[in-house]
Amino acid sequence: MGDVLAGFHAVWEFESDSVLIRFERGIRTPKLFQALGQRRIPLEAIAGITLTPGRRGTVVLHAVPRPGADPLMEVADGQLKETSDPYRLVLPVDRETLAQAYADELRARISADGTPAERFLVAPPEAPLQFKAYDGKASFDGRAVSFRWFWTGASSAKWKAGDQSFPVTGLSGVQWRSPEVFDGCLRLLTRDGVQPAQPDQDPAAVVFGHGYGPVHESLPFAAAVLAAVRAAGPASAVVPAARRDPADIAERIRHLGELHEAGLVTDEEFSVKKAELLAEL
Repeated sequence: MGDVLAGFHAVWEFESDSVLIRFERGIRTPKLFQALGQRRIPLEAIAGITLTPGRRGTVVLHAVPRPGADPLMEVADGQLKETSDPYRLVLPVDRETLAQAYADELRARISADGTPAERFLVAPPEAPLQFKAYDGKASFDGRAVSFRWFWTGASSAKWKAGDQSFPVTGLSGVQWRSPEVFDGCLRLLTRDGVQPAQPDQDPAAVVFGHGYGPVHESLPFAAAVLAAVRAAGPASAVVPAARRDPADIAERIRHLGELHEAGLVTDEEFSVKKAELLAEL
């Protein structure tokens, strides 16, 4: 096609076999978009195209990613906010006719039927990558993930285990729980499958906190690790956050209530976080 469609925060360049998405830089652009820079999405990685009304005089062109085609979306596992979805292009409503034309053209070129892809079709973020979690610093050089613990945040179990290094060949998957929800973490799944139930006790995990492990740093990190693990062997997987023990949920709600009574958590934060915990039952 060779044409360009510019929207808010991004420009889509349509090519014969792919869509090149270039994200803009600026204070209003989501930080995840700025971190990604640009992404080439092969048409075979797209399951469908939608065009729907947006907010405040806008329309949204959305490329629906094919399951298993993009390591970033695989790790995100539905946790991204709409405004941080890299497959959405928001346009002024006066470009709706033009956007519809591009949507129709893309539909005619898409051959994928929505079945899961057998391999990743979208390139992952490139290593080296690193970010600061609440209890340690995570680094990835393309071959191994390293955790260096902070004495101010790491649990005694992690201090006893010492700083960690995990070759991707020894991992079976990655679990990412958004830092924007209660108990956010990045956990590496080891091939032996023997790991503590709680991330704060697991030397193969780092936990997030306010200002630690932001989405634009930890999500590309997790996607790059998953892609490397998947390339290293067939046993890799993305594991959704596990259901917690009801007793553990009750204890965490009790602790949350104490923070609320002490004035450290607002009424709204208390309600939201309590609902998130109950949803895990």
